[in-house]
Amino acid sequence: MKRSLGLFLFVLIVNLAISHLAQAQSQAGFISLDCGLPVNEESPYNETEATGLLYSSDATFIQSGNTDSIPANQEDSYLKPLWTLRYFPEGKRNCYDLNVEKGRNHLITARFVYENYDGDDDGPKFDLYLGPNLWATVDLRGNKYSTWEEILHIPTSNLLQICLVKTGRTTPMISSLEIRPMGNDSYITTSGSLKLLYRECFTESGSYMRFPDDVYDRRWWPYFRKQWTQINTTREVAILNDYDPPKDALATAAIPTDATEPWTYEWSNSDNPSASYYLYAHFAEIQDLQANDTRQFNILFNGQQYDGPLIPKKLEMTTIVNSSPRTCDGGECSFQLTRTDRSTLPPLLNALEVYTVIQFPHSETEESDVIAIKSIKDAYKLNRIDWQGDPCVPQYLMWDGLNCSISTNISTPPRITSLDLSSTGLTGTISTAIQNLTKLEKLDLSNNKLSGGVPEFLGNVESLTVINLSGNNLNGSIPQALQKGGLELSVEGNPRLYCASDSCAKSTKKKFPLAIVVASVAVAAIVISVLLLFLVIRKKKSTVVEGLHLLPGTSAVNATFANKSSRRFTYSEVVKMTNNFQRVLGNGGFGMVYHGSVNGYEQVAVKVLSQSSTQGYKEFKAEVDLLMRVHHTNLVSLVGYCYEGDHLALIYEFLPNGDLKQHLSGKGGGSIINWSTRLRIALEAAQGLEYLHIGCKPPMVHRDIKTANILLDENFEAKIADFGLSRSFQGGGDSEESTVIAGSRGYLDPEYTHSGRLAEKSDVYSFGIVLLEMITNQPVINQTSEYSHITQWVGFQIKRGDILEVMDPNLGKDYDINSAWRALELAMSCANPSSSKRPSMSLVINELKECILCENTGISTNRGLESQEMNVSLDTTVVPIAR
Repeated sequence: MKRSLGLFLFVLIVNLAISHLAQAQSQAGFISLDCGLPVNEESPYNETEATGLLYSSDATFIQSGNTDSIPANQEDSYLKPLWTLRYFPEGKRNCYDLNVEKGRNHLITARFVYENYDGDDDGPKFDLYLGPNLWATVDLRGNKYSTWEEILHIPTSNLLQICLVKTGRTTPMISSLEIRPMGNDSYITTSGSLKLLYRECFTESGSYMRFPDDVYDRRWWPYFRKQWTQINTTREVAILNDYDPPKDALATAAIPTDATEPWTYEWSNSDNPSASYYLYAHFAEIQDLQANDTRQFNILFNGQQYDGPLIPKKLEMTTIVNSSPRTCDGGECSFQLTRTDRSTLPPLLNALEVYTVIQFPHSETEESDVIAIKSIKDAYKLNRIDWQGDPCVPQYLMWDGLNCSISTNISTPPRITSLDLSSTGLTGTISTAIQNLTKLEKLDLSNNKLSGGVPEFLGNVESLTVINLSGNNLNGSIPQALQKGGLELSVEGNPRLYCASDSCAKSTKKKFPLAIVVASVAVAAIVISVLLLFLVIRKKKSTVVEGLHLLPGTSAVNATFANKSSRRFTYSEVVKMTNNFQRVLGNGGFGMVYHGSVNGYEQVAVKVLSQSSTQGYKEFKAEVDLLMRVHHTNLVSLVGYCYEGDHLALIYEFLPNGDLKQHLSGKGGGSIINWSTRLRIALEAAQGLEYLHIGCKPPMVHRDIKTANILLDENFEAKIADFGLSRSFQGGGDSEESTVIAGSRGYLDPEYTHSGRLAEKSDVYSFGIVLLEMITNQPVINQTSEYSHITQWVGFQIKRGDILEVMDPNLGKDYDINSAWRALELAMSCANPSSSKRPSMSLVINELKECILCENTGISTNRGLESQEMNVSLDTTVVPIAR
């Protein structure tokens, strides 16, 4: 008896161990993150109420964000992994970095439970990205206190980045994140990823199923219609493919109650009528058929033959899937099973999955570049909140301090071409990881505290043409590999660094005997003392500019920019680069703008101060001061400046397609740009403005936004220019600053004009006028018209009730009507006479994205539509109000 009992206990223990081991193994590759869970608080833990899954804190997978939890009285409504959350009040993009298996399909699920955790009773709305691509827009506004997103996605690298991107004033948050590797031969598509629409098993009772019933932790919901009858079995259905749904999902099926009727499943997707779908239908015969019984049916999608005739196998699952994506007319979709003439039994279906296809257009940055830049980030302990996600794409989220080459061919990954870490407090030696940025053209490490020698490997990066190492503590000699033609090397401000050859670039400093150095310093000290005495005597005769006393021949501007990293040019260099000012590009309030080239290949635009310019010194200082500390892909880059006596000049990157104004009018050789390009240009200009408003410290107001100050590069990418009137403000939403009124007639914010109080909403007004110009191609000021201002003209046209009269006739009606409507309403909202009613630039960006999406998805159905009536209430004081 004792021996039997011992054997029983032994077998029981072994079975329990095997069962526990099997469950642990079944979670192999699973990533289950409880977002916001403190590391020292029960992490990891098993969720015991429903799944038994092992959850861990998300703290080690993300570098930013704060933690909180839902109210205690709401916890009973959710499983434990949803009790805590992480929210992101700082930064535009915050990303999770997760190690996955490259090339394998993964089920990715993100859960968001708001439940008014912050007491604001205002749920957030934000974008969710997979790497560089938009996955979904999460909207928890109103009474929607929880939601979730699920996708099947094949990562193109071993690092998966899931990012929350702020799009408005609300704060992104997340409750849980789950990654599950899938079977190798399941959910194969011709292209794109699969976003879940429906996943259902057909039963009249029961709750939803997930792990451990589903080995991949998919969620299955019970669904049934009154036109159906349920059949079921107690026997197990064999599964011979990698889809592997829960056995309980296959143990029941639905058949039409009226055996002569088809089995029908319908859905509507009016929000995205052009969506394409993949369907996965799981069939198994679970009834005992009589000798003369036959169950055979055809499968139809939107009335067309999809598959069949099919005879389900007895107690063995068959999965039917379309080999290419299918679409539905107007978003109205129908999936039907119809019995054949030889069938004696109605059709059946056990379970069904429906997915929409999401195309991800952006390739991730070249993996070797990503590894290199992250190594540089780690080496210098750069905890920049904006250095998250893909370094290069999307372009409006490109890491600060980088430039990248981005090909129009989506199969060509972006490459990092410029790295600017000037004035960022770097210490230690020059990181060896820099040599792995094999397409790097420009490297700026100036004005830091770097020590050690200049490494030989910099000369091995063949693409490098500009290296700025000035203002550090480097020592030793400059390697021969860097003393070559075609390389611009700057090393001044490194007193222990010398050049052992006469072939150094002219910006390098030769090593001199100590006696000569001491003598030179002594002489310089005497000269400076004499000059200081002279300045004190002449103080009363000085001219005050922006708080600096400027004397003829002194260098207050030089002092202001002495520590700036951009290159300073001599006047003779300016004359040479412009070929003696041969080619004029334009003329502005500052002075003439000329075409030029640096080093014989880099094209530049050179703005030379006119001697008659009354704002010259102020604008010069403001523009140099701003552009030397801001870097954004949609702001014009400053190459350098010249301040030599009375000669002041600003040298910018050259943008070959001129300004937006000439491309709206077609004058000056400009081509008429189409509607989709106009929307993209508007988005890019808005991104540049948003960066000035919330990305700069202190925030900046441009004060002169107009179509002539939006320049276009060779790809018609927009860049904002002319920062001479820009001013800082305190930020914080309503903060304002009293300034002298400045700007361009017609674009000036009427509220700012009357009060002299400056805020970022002044730029929003000007942007609204720019957007109206892009929509209508009408002059901002037209003295010959009864409606002299563009807002008055638009208001008049709206009263006539025809949007086609508002749109630029040069577009030839080649635009989506709904997209045009949204853009017009946005422009009117921006140009509202009351600043409190204008949106922020972040909201403008979000709405422009919606316009572009509307244009892209509605292009086929709305092209060539005739006039549509407009229903817009008007604020007759200045501008119409958005409907």
